[in-house]
Amino acid sequence: MLATAIASASAARDAPLVVWLSLDGVRHDYPDRGLFPALARMERDGVRAQRLIPVFPTSTFANHVSMATCSRVDRHGIVGNQFVDTELGVFNYGNDSRFINTEPIWSSAERQGVRSASFFWVGSETPWRGVGATYRRSPFDSGIGEAEKVDQILAWIDLPEDERPGLVLSWWHGTDRVGHLKGPDDPEIAVQLASQDAELARLFAGLDARNAWPFTTVVVSSDHGMTSGSIEINIASVLSDEGIESRYDTDGAVAYVTLSDRSELDRAKAALESVAGHVVYRSDALPEGLHITSPGRNGDLVLVAEAPHYYSRSGTLDKWLGRLAHAFSGDRGTHGYAPDQPDMAGILYMLGRGVEQGSTLDAVSNLDIAPTVSRLLGIDPPADCEGKALYEIVGEVK
Repeated sequence: MLATAIASASAARDAPLVVWLSLDGVRHDYPDRGLFPALARMERDGVRAQRLIPVFPTSTFANHVSMATCSRVDRHGIVGNQFVDTELGVFNYGNDSRFINTEPIWSSAERQGVRSASFFWVGSETPWRGVGATYRRSPFDSGIGEAEKVDQILAWIDLPEDERPGLVLSWWHGTDRVGHLKGPDDPEIAVQLASQDAELARLFAGLDARNAWPFTTVVVSSDHGMTSGSIEINIASVLSDEGIESRYDTDGAVAYVTLSDRSELDRAKAALESVAGHVVYRSDALPEGLHITSPGRNGDLVLVAEAPHYYSRSGTLDKWLGRLAHAFSGDRGTHGYAPDQPDMAGILYMLGRGVEQGSTLDAVSNLDIAPTVSRLLGIDPPADCEGKALYEIVGEVK
């Protein structure tokens, strides 16, 4: 059966394939903390960027959508992991593509005749404006590990030429959870990254066995980094002490506050500004440089914390586990801060077809990945793309 699969894959070698993996919460320097053979192979035989610069806010959902659409938050509209849209309602770690305002790469590929496949990527579970990935796993289940994802990716590669996807995307657990619970300096970070690297090595072994590298490029990136948070700001407590009713949504370093009575806006702003460690903006007066203005989605007030301050979350198990860890260590991991803060930077590796061995990259914007992937596939980047292809890496792809 393997011989048949390999023959099928070999027959499709003229059609390019890009496998794009996102390892959640892997900071740019984590791979230097141990021996990770698969990542080392990518750096040796392909390219590793020194840093991958996320968009603001440096949260998971905002950056996965930015990577997929090569557009910033003020264009694609996913302002955080949680927010309220005045027309569509509550977005809470959602996968409804109606909330995305710019074209994602899987829809762009399908529109241009390239089949796509997604095993968990924000927004990929439903068609975007009628165009969705040919193959997609849903609903999202955080309990599914990377072994099952590798098996599925190889199964997609083994499909006959007229069925095989040209673009495969997959979200992996990375080191995000352990980083939040134990902080970015805990030894468990390296242990978790080693388990991710082992599955990446298994994917590479599968590509080796299928002689797939002449037509395959693997991209490994992350959505954001991680830093230490030690001073919690409790928004609910500050406002309730003033008798102000509100709802707030936060990813850690950015919060959107929606007031029950908007006539209390000035009083709420003053109460929150009395607390040190953050900046408070009216949602209708956000600095253009933040690139997060999305009318109807920013609430009434937008709060931006300054490290090591962070906003308390409400009603989640991880919140209480994080507080327990904080009680013992005095530290926890968080993100969401300005992209120019070094600890917010992620990873970017590329290996395979179109990647020149020995290439070097310093800091790369994550908006540049999708146009680079598009170039590898021989298609145009998504509509409204703000990034540019990394020509020094892919050059004139053959």
